[in-house]
Amino acid sequence: MKPTRRSFLRLSALALPLTQFNKLFAATAVKKPIVVSTWDSGQIANSAAWPVLEKGGKAIDAVEQAAIAIENDINCCVGLGGNPDRDGYVTLDASIMDEKANCGSVAFMERIKHPISVARKLMETTPHVFLAGVGAQQFAIANGFPLESEKLSPDAEKAYKEWLLKAEYKPVINIEHQQSKNKKGGHGPFAPNRFDDGSFNHDTMGTIALDGNGDVSGMCTTSGMGFKMRGRVGDTPVIGAGLFVDNEVGAATSSGQGEEVIRVCGTHLVVEFMRNGLSPYEACKKAVERIIRPNPERAKTFQVGFIAINKRGEVGAYSVQKGFNYTVTEKGGKGKVINAESHFS
Repeated sequence: MKPTRRSFLRLSALALPLTQFNKLFAATAVKKPIVVSTWDSGQIANSAAWPVLEKGGKAIDAVEQAAIAIENDINCCVGLGGNPDRDGYVTLDASIMDEKANCGSVAFMERIKHPISVARKLMETTPHVFLAGVGAQQFAIANGFPLESEKLSPDAEKAYKEWLLKAEYKPVINIEHQQSKNKKGGHGPFAPNRFDDGSFNHDTMGTIALDGNGDVSGMCTTSGMGFKMRGRVGDTPVIGAGLFVDNEVGAATSSGQGEEVIRVCGTHLVVEFMRNGLSPYEACKKAVERIIRPNPERAKTFQVGFIAINKRGEVGAYSVQKGFNYTVTEKGGKGKVINAESHFS
């Protein structure tokens, strides 16, 4: 039948929504798999996570491998090679969370090399979410994790002896020095928690990943502030502070002075901002602004950075101070280090 003017207009009206749908689909095409980690030391983490993702593996397995790799690196700010507390003991915190909202955390745990794997074992084999101190250590040993030596790494022992000369506890980073270190190529080697001049950062290694199935998971691991008070625990093992995953929306993790992240439930806040339509970058920025808002002057004395990923594979980050960076690995498997924007320049 020969089309009439009326039937042509009707068909055109039906075609318009399809055209708009195609444009929307193109605009929201998912980049997967993808893995993102805090700091330039994320190159170590991502290089362990990527083979899992590349072979079609699950995000939860990828982020655990990322943590194991960085916990093995004695030059970093996490694991048993990190700086001790003020009493000379290395205590570790870690958390992990999968696409089904399962999560596990350990805190104030000594002499166990891979707290992330203990956190996952807790998540998968018990009804509990969080174990701390001797209880966490006992659980680890009962599940086959060996008890390691109390001996500090050479770098940590040297740093501790230097700290004992003054025994000052000032958990404040030297912002200018951190920026100069980053301009020279990062936190060499990678991300230690003590700078050459004795100032400290509070770097935590966090990794979030989107796998080929479109599922999101994350991890966070740290040895905490160098020479912290005995028993101090930061945001790393606190679900919703140092790490949060919602498979409907995305995931976020943090690094920096954990007390400030805890005050605002930082990563949960980032994910909720994304749920309300903000991009990962915008969500991280608003969370940082929430941290700064109560006392902008005090905020000039500490660092906090967030990274986030949404279900489309979009990535974003933002920090309080200049100097925070993160590593992104996607198709091709080569990690790219990106400097985050910050509130204070």
